[in-house]
Amino acid sequence: MNKDIAAGKWEQVKGSVKQTWGELTDDDVAQVQGSAQKLAGILQEKYGRTKEEAEKQVNDFWSRHNNDL
Repeated sequence: MNKDIAAGKWEQVKGSVKQTWGELTDDDVAQVQGSAQKLAGILQEKYGRTKEEAEKQVNDFWSRHNNDL
């Protein structure tokens, strides 16, 4: 998983991240800063996902939002 998002693009998709994963706080989203690895780690913590599940969810999200990125 090497799908980090540039800062400017990240600003465009932050809302979608919060909409997709409603339990994430503004602080959680701010910590991600476009890093796929950080987002997967937060999903593991908040949702009790395995590393593989979290990475798959993040990869799927990036794929769906590729046009926004």
